[in-house]
Amino acid sequence: MRDALALGGARELFARMRGKRVLVVGDVMLDEWVWGAVSRISPEAPVPVVAVHDHSFTLGGAGNVASNLCAIGVQVSFAGAVGNDAEGRRVLGLFDAQGVECSAVIALDDRPTTRKTRIVAHNQQVVRADWESTKPLAPSDRARMCALVARLAGDADAVILSDYAKGLFSRDLVEAAGSAVVVTADPKPKNIELFAGVTCVAPNAVETAEATGIAVDDDASLDRAGDALLKSLHCRYVVVTRGERGMAFFGAAGERLHIPSVARTVFDVSGAGDTVIAVLTAALAAGADAALAVQLANFAAGAVVEKLGTATASPQEILDLVAPDA
Repeated sequence: MRDALALGGARELFARMRGKRVLVVGDVMLDEWVWGAVSRISPEAPVPVVAVHDHSFTLGGAGNVASNLCAIGVQVSFAGAVGNDAEGRRVLGLFDAQGVECSAVIALDDRPTTRKTRIVAHNQQVVRADWESTKPLAPSDRARMCALVARLAGDADAVILSDYAKGLFSRDLVEAAGSAVVVTADPKPKNIELFAGVTCVAPNAVETAEATGIAVDDDASLDRAGDALLKSLHCRYVVVTRGERGMAFFGAAGERLHIPSVARTVFDVSGAGDTVIAVLTAALAAGADAALAVQLANFAAGAVVEKLGTATASPQEILDLVAPDA
């Protein structure tokens, strides 16, 4: 695979990506990280007491897709919903700090900003607390979102639809993004039919099994599931991410690739799907052949799973995996 994606070709592809305009539409989250060490067991209940030594916030969900695009030099705009609350304002601040254009992020009074608080001790997640609403957008808010997306999609080189099943997506919102040349989606199984007709869908293996009803336990069953998604969704490509097992690529013209992971060490696969859809879409927007775009996305995933928590990979970190001895 490294022969197919030579160092010079990867560098040239990153150069073509730089400055491409990608619109991300999706469920943004505020990831709150509380870092510490377990000092003792609580006298109040048989639970650990974590002595906190650090506290940080990052963009999660579709926001992590935007962060990954920014990390490789893409111009990013974002459309989605937050609550009219302090967490929503923090999300907007994090977008602004990365240079993400977010005039299409609407603040709503009837739902909180999705926030996930993770307490981590000794590099091990102890517990996670979620604040969220998954109810669909009100009809007036949905119409407003569709209008915003339709306007931005017309100026974008590509659109990414990042679905975490928090009530944002409807079929008309997907159709509003359809004016872009490249439209990719990372859908949740319960909503996957909404994304029929997009350029590419990129679920993980568990989601693929749930969406198709095919138990994905080996390459042969994965092939059947990938072909089933191609047929049911009428898309050009399907990419299935498999964590430490790499990914698989299926094309409507009969293309099929099973790509092993290139990660040297796997610390955390959370958020790797966000990295894959970001790099894959940016490469397609830059005119890359789909199989080559998938291979570059696999190297990007290999870079981020070596980090703890939701993370991004720079072009140089990805190139270091493409040509480790260069």
